[in-house]
Amino acid sequence: MDAACLEKLAADFTLESPLNQVVIEQSGEALTLFDPPLLGYARAMDPLFEVFLAPGVIGPHYRTPRRWLAGAETVVSFFLPFSQAVRVRNRAARSLPSQAWLYGRVEGQRFVEALTLHLLSALQDAGFEAVAPSLSPDFWTVSEPETTDGPAFTSNWSERHAAYTCGLGTFGLSKGLITRRGMAGRFGSLVTSWEAPSTPREYDAPYDWCIRCGACVRRCPGGAISLEHGKNHHLCLQYQTAILPQCQPRFGCGLCQTGVPCEAARPLAPKK
Repeated sequence: MDAACLEKLAADFTLESPLNQVVIEQSGEALTLFDPPLLGYARAMDPLFEVFLAPGVIGPHYRTPRRWLAGAETVVSFFLPFSQAVRVRNRAARSLPSQAWLYGRVEGQRFVEALTLHLLSALQDAGFEAVAPSLSPDFWTVSEPETTDGPAFTSNWSERHAAYTCGLGTFGLSKGLITRRGMAGRFGSLVTSWEAPSTPREYDAPYDWCIRCGACVRRCPGGAISLEHGKNHHLCLQYQTAILPQCQPRFGCGLCQTGVPCEAARPLAPKK
């Protein structure tokens, strides 16, 4: 098993799996959800994973790779870019997410899980230990305002922070992760005893690839993003709750990830 082999398995599965194809009920349109993924790798003992334990980053509830797998050597992260068809439809949306995006958010997450399990099985079949933190019974997430019982809008494993550590990209104002294929897509990850060379990080700080153009601020229908403070999770949740009756049985938004310079590529910083 080498990185090229794992990446081919991921690309082939994305191109061939029927789970990557949906039919929009309202229009009858057939849609491919994702383009082939980007993969990145980091050492399980990369010091960045310890940084995430700090309050204000993720926090002490975060579980580092070797707390998920004692013999972990590598973290594998992948980014599945939404197809052009999904992005174009959400780009045209103004106050409500497109049906294509809602399918990408819900049915798309099922595909993310299927791809994760496919890669997990491949590593295990090759003789390596592997776990998927976000699919583990030990994984938890909180998506509600902070209470006295614990923190708000957090989890004990972060796909975006894993991707950042694995060299896939940096954060934007909307708190999405900007990869060289943009931020409109979904992430997944594995922790494994397999050893792979780390992907070079072409950045030094968490927001290096964000050009602070303000496009996501203007695109957010809930007023949840600002140039001064980035994304306000409370306002984002309020908006998604308010539109839920129009989106059911699905949910999501993603307007801040489409119709922006970082939709499908790493944006270039403006010339000084």
